[in-house]
Amino acid sequence: MSVLNLISWNVNGARAVLKKGFLDFLAAEEPHVLGIQETKLQEEQIPGELRSPLNYQAHWNHAERKGYSGTALFSRIPVTGVSFLEGNGLLGLEGRVIQADFSDFIYFNVYFPNGQMHDERLEYKLRFYDEFLAHCESLRGSGRSLILTGDFNTAHREIDLKNPRANENRSGFLPVERAWMDRLMEIGYVDTFRMLYPHRVAYSWWTYRFQARQKNVGWRIDYFLISPDLVDRVEDALILTDVAGSDHCPVGLKVKI
Repeated sequence: MSVLNLISWNVNGARAVLKKGFLDFLAAEEPHVLGIQETKLQEEQIPGELRSPLNYQAHWNHAERKGYSGTALFSRIPVTGVSFLEGNGLLGLEGRVIQADFSDFIYFNVYFPNGQMHDERLEYKLRFYDEFLAHCESLRGSGRSLILTGDFNTAHREIDLKNPRANENRSGFLPVERAWMDRLMEIGYVDTFRMLYPHRVAYSWWTYRFQARQKNVGWRIDYFLISPDLVDRVEDALILTDVAGSDHCPVGLKVKI
């Protein structure tokens, strides 16, 4: 049994983060699997350096809308199958989901919608949440182990953002969004960082405004969640707050497989 180093990062533009040391980060951290979100690229726009960086196998999922959304997965361990869930309701739209099968587990790299623009977009986010959970439960019901990671665009508890009272009516911390996170935990999914560090204050996203990152006025909205059968295999869960290059920082999971 070996320990896998898994990392997730909302890069807020793959070309932008490439100019800010992405390949150096990849070489230093050496993740077995890295999922990135908000790539903002079309197929023809992928830089050559990112098509097989450091000999990683790369998979890209693109939104139809240029400069918007998108996800990518880089792996240096064998992937037995990859799906973008086309034709699977909302999950196949906007390049938001990569489902990768690693035999021992299924790894979901997901950029969940942001609901702040207007009520219709919040409804879209909530329907996306429900469709995603139904899909995961179908796989889990067939006996598969699941690792869910990405930008969930919701802070779960008051400890997960700097100013909970000021944001309780803002999408990202609305009761209905937090209730979906509650439901995840109630049916067995485990927030690995909070499992290991129940009282640690750490954030994964900071607005670019108001010197928020320097002041550490942030939100924890990027997660690694696992199905309950993997709990005993967790070695560590990380929030790499010192890594710059985006308004998010990477989060990580070390798990024995």
